[in-house]
Amino acid sequence: MKPAAVEWLAPSSLPEALSLRAERGEEATVIAGGTFLGILVNQGFLDPAAMLALVGVPELRGIDVSEDGALRLGATVTHRAVERDARIRDGWPALARAFGLVASPRLRNQATVGGVLADADYASDPPAMLAALGARAVLRSTRGERSVPIGELILGYYETCIEPDELLVEVRVPSALQRATYRKHRSRSSEDRPCVAVAAAQATGGELRVVVGAVAETPQHFPDVCALADGGLDTDVATEIGRRYAERIEPIGDARGSGEYRRRVTAVEVRRALEELAA
Repeated sequence: MKPAAVEWLAPSSLPEALSLRAERGEEATVIAGGTFLGILVNQGFLDPAAMLALVGVPELRGIDVSEDGALRLGATVTHRAVERDARIRDGWPALARAFGLVASPRLRNQATVGGVLADADYASDPPAMLAALGARAVLRSTRGERSVPIGELILGYYETCIEPDELLVEVRVPSALQRATYRKHRSRSSEDRPCVAVAAAQATGGELRVVVGAVAETPQHFPDVCALADGGLDTDVATEIGRRYAERIEPIGDARGSGEYRRRVTAVEVRRALEELAA
């Protein structure tokens, strides 16, 4: 038997997309770049009856810097666009680096900002960096709009707080008034997803945020451990924060490394990230 034909919903404006989302809810699977969704469909993990494609919605494609200095990324902006945009490379270089380390140029030309967050894939690069920078996801429906911190958007493996009638329409990153770095440890190939991802950001004389990704079901951030840097950030403090992160995280084991391996790598990569900030 031939598989049933998939209904293709292709709105040409954001109001139309929101209307279709409200009408069809979870019955229609939302697709942006399709890089992850395509894998799920091809491997038989997902058999959608309908696809709500956002590629034709112009309101979701923009990159802009608002009057208050915040970066605004439309949901269908590609990884490659973030990597190459001059404003981002100048004002948020660690963010450009994180997106530029994803897989290969071919995939980065297709994968989208909104898609990588809505998929909630634990082994993705951008979520940890966006969380460290204090970014928020803008969720919109016909009922209204709400803004959610990246750390609260992702609830678990492939699970988010996005409601059945909502679309992730934009990501907002605060003004670039902080130093930041991103470190990606690969255990296999140069194009592989991270075994351990460490994003760290600190405003001048301000709060330190360290977020570790790809080691658990959600990006890991421990404000009380980061507070050890309140008195200054040197090698000893960096080492202690790395040690405590490794102790606190309950790491998974998969094809990229065992839980114990991830724990050891976390201690080293957190220390190295903080040494980069302190340099």
